[in-house]
Amino acid sequence: MCELFALSSRIPTEVRFSLEAFSHRGRLDGRNKDGWGVAYYQENDVRLLKEPAPAADSACVRFLQEQPFASSIVVSHIRRATQGLPSMRNTQPFARELGGRMHVFAHNGDLDPAALRSRLRLGSWRPVGDTDSEYAFCALLELLAPLWREPHEPSLQARRDVVRQFAGVVRTLGPANFIYADGDALFLHGHRRMHGDGLAPHPPGLHVLSRHCAGDPGAWHADGVSVAARAHQDVLLAASVPLTDEPGWRALAEGELVVARNGRIVAGPVTGPPSR
Repeated sequence: MCELFALSSRIPTEVRFSLEAFSHRGRLDGRNKDGWGVAYYQENDVRLLKEPAPAADSACVRFLQEQPFASSIVVSHIRRATQGLPSMRNTQPFARELGGRMHVFAHNGDLDPAALRSRLRLGSWRPVGDTDSEYAFCALLELLAPLWREPHEPSLQARRDVVRQFAGVVRTLGPANFIYADGDALFLHGHRRMHGDGLAPHPPGLHVLSRHCAGDPGAWHADGVSVAARAHQDVLLAASVPLTDEPGWRALAEGELVVARNGRIVAGPVTGPPSR
């Protein structure tokens, strides 16, 4: 399956990627070759870079390693194609506008396409590509749209309730680990994934690490990711598998939803019934 990564920080921070090493950490060597993408929030917009090609062969990835962008919300995805051919339109993360905000979505899993279309109907948003992940994102935007069409920004509680409702549906359709961001908050949903042990998909599907950097001018390093540290910085990291062996990584429970803002978890855990 695919590999997910996300960051939320109190102040914008530089993130350097070695996506090839990052995919190896997930024990899926040689299989995550169908595309990669990274979304960096900046002001009210998103800088989105992605390619339907191996990260190891990408000049763009090498540029990101040498000239990293600074952002307070970052979402990354390394793809192993299960639905839809390797192509730009099927490469994640996906980004769309709603309510004057850019919304970003990345999914790790494989949802039943017929059941997905039966359970979640589309309206104003339509997929550009052929993946279950993009269809699910369009359906999520449809559920969120009434909130964002109000004259004032919807409350975090109202947004979380909609994302929780959406998560409760999609995890009945297949593995449904996803990261969703709306420019203000980062929503993390853990479910099930392949672990390279020969078993069917099982928890955990996503891990989180919270860090507070006080007076440390150095950087935090992991396999494939380096985060510039600044004094009095709060950082929350999420990844399919722990990126380091340090204590502090926590596996999300099956069906758990947490919400991060400014580098700290502000809502969660919220769990639903196990998938059937």
